[in-house]
Amino acid sequence: MKVLVLNCGSSSVKFALIEAGEGALATLARGLIEPIGAREGVAWCEASGGQRRSHPATMADHGHAIRLVLEMLVEPELGVIGSWEEIGVVGHRIVHGGDRFREPAIIDEAVARAIQECVALAPLHNPHNLSAYFASRSLLPWAVHVAVFDTAFHQTLPPKAYTYALPYELCARYRVRRYGFHGTSHRWMAERYAELHGRPLQDFKLITCHLGNGCSMCAIERGRSVDTSTGMTALEGLVMGTRSGDVDTAAVLRLMQWEQLSIERMDALLYKASGLLGISGISNDMRTLLEHAARGDERAALAIEVFCYRIRKYIGAYYAVLNGADAVIFTGGIGENAPEIRWRVCESLDALGIRLDEERNRAATGCEADLSAEGARTRIWVIPTNEELLIARETVRALESAGRQSR
Repeated sequence: MKVLVLNCGSSSVKFALIEAGEGALATLARGLIEPIGAREGVAWCEASGGQRRSHPATMADHGHAIRLVLEMLVEPELGVIGSWEEIGVVGHRIVHGGDRFREPAIIDEAVARAIQECVALAPLHNPHNLSAYFASRSLLPWAVHVAVFDTAFHQTLPPKAYTYALPYELCARYRVRRYGFHGTSHRWMAERYAELHGRPLQDFKLITCHLGNGCSMCAIERGRSVDTSTGMTALEGLVMGTRSGDVDTAAVLRLMQWEQLSIERMDALLYKASGLLGISGISNDMRTLLEHAARGDERAALAIEVFCYRIRKYIGAYYAVLNGADAVIFTGGIGENAPEIRWRVCESLDALGIRLDEERNRAATGCEADLSAEGARTRIWVIPTNEELLIARETVRALESAGRQSR
């Protein structure tokens, strides 16, 4: 059966078409459409055979974008599918499933309502995830639609890790707790690491680092997430492209008081004007900051230093949580493609048995690689994430668990 995977953000649709059969998955095509809602956008789709189509496009909303996805998949030049009817299943990345969803779920009215109820916990993500679901259901009404939740992997966190030291009754009433994000990416890294080493995932203690415009880290013990840097929302934890990460809550309250900021304006400041962009005043793009820092820009250099320092702090914390680690794994746009950042993160962690081989590190860009120095006790790896493939696998698993068959 053919599974269409939709990974929808506020202004983009990342997609993949995957063939599932005989216990194996094969990617037939993948692509991206962005930005949605802008006058000038771009859409591209690349088939497994290397054929690629890219052209400008204007998409008013997610419905238009998903229609364009389907139109590209049937273009004769790509040769991916002959008609939309070949797609029997759609796997949707849903960012927040609250504390209800520990597994993927076939979407029906009750599941859609539950996702809607989590909008307050993920106002920047869940509404767009739902829009994509309703649009694709309208375009592919015969298909089975499955939700795969970012937060599900972290439902194994123990209470000591997910509980905030706020009044217990208030937290229970409003579901205030640590949920964690990027679960599909952290799970992919862990499972792929075990596969590469030919051993069960239960044999390993791993610290995984998803570093992109959004960033998070995870402590994984015997295949289970036991702590993660993001919290009730995707704002907590590491410094990110435009998000603040950890900050004293009193500082937020004081800024609101001193600058007479509304809740909405403070929310926008923390999510869209902070992080690397906020410190540097230049950009949220690490490539740009590295270029400026090399030319002597002090604020760009400070942004990079703070970014790497925060990651080092979390590595140390998670090494303590796990009582040792077999490996630290990097992924994401920065984690996979910025050797200088990996070197800065790892350069002062010798006491934890973490030693980077500089030559291996420089050679590793966008590929799986062991970056560890000879004899290093804790290994360092780059493993490019493949969230679409994992979402497809989880989608198939949900169908099998429910005893459902797709077209």
